[in-house]
Amino acid sequence: MWTLPAGFMENGETVAQAALRETREEANAHIDLGDMFTLISVPHISQVHVIYGATLTDLNFSAGEETLDVRLFSEYEVPWDEIAFRTIAMTLRHYFDDRRAGALQFHTGDLSLL
Repeated sequence: MWTLPAGFMENGETVAQAALRETREEANAHIDLGDMFTLISVPHISQVHVIYGATLTDLNFSAGEETLDVRLFSEYEVPWDEIAFRTIAMTLRHYFDDRRAGALQFHTGDLSLL
C-alpha cells in the first residue's frame, strides 16, 4: 500500500516538527515545509490527520527503516486503489484539484461525514 510520509507525534514535538521528522524517517527526504494543507478528523479511531505541503530540496531520497519503497508519482501514475488511508486519497485529490485551479488552499474534512 502507498501513503505519504506520516506518523504519530512525539511528546514535546510540534505538528510541524513531527512532519519534518516523519518525512526524514520514512523517506530520507530533505524538504522545505510549507503550510498546513489538510486537517481531517477521523473520530472512529480518535485521530486527527494533519498534512503539510512541502517542497523537496533535492532528489536524494530513499526508503527509511519502516518503508519498503519511495517514489514520486505524477497525477496519472498515482495507484489510487493502493492508497493505504482515505485521508491520504482525500489530500491527494485536493492537491491535484488545487493545482489545476492554480492555487493551493487549506482543506478540512471529517471522515464520519463520508
